[in-house]
Amino acid sequence: MKEISGYYDKESNLLDAVKALRENNIKIKDVFSPYPVHGLDHAMGLRRSWLPRTAFIGGAVGAASGLLFQIWVFTKAYPLNIGGKPYLSIPSFIPVTFECAVLFAAFAIVFAYLFKSNLGLGADNKIYSERATDDRFVVVLKAEDAEADQIKAKFAETGAMEVKFEE
Repeated sequence: MKEISGYYDKESNLLDAVKALRENNIKIKDVFSPYPVHGLDHAMGLRRSWLPRTAFIGGAVGAASGLLFQIWVFTKAYPLNIGGKPYLSIPSFIPVTFECAVLFAAFAIVFAYLFKSNLGLGADNKIYSERATDDRFVVVLKAEDAEADQIKAKFAETGAMEVKFEE
């Protein structure tokens, strides 16, 4: 299995290449760009991100745990009579509950992003081109030897500046 990478200098050429490759049922491994390209996720056929759902679940768990902890502390563990205020005073629990929701949601997003992007400890991510962070767009494919010539022709058709083959 070879990795074939095509290098582009314009985002319009990149989008055309991604669409042409997908029309020919060529599976794209990844695309690297120096900045977000509008419509690239749709052209690649990527599904909607699950990070917002992760943030909501983390926030809900944080809010529930913050509220339940305060209820337990102020009613069971350490009840104090402060100025005649009732032990279970929900309005006074709202700020801490909100802050716990934000904290848990933030941690959930960070860990989910690191997991999904394979950026955690011990990750072995390959750098295809250092110019992909500056001024080049890179499309990476995995292909068999028999498909390599067809893919190289497709890259040339769509305006690739350079095509590299790697084992």
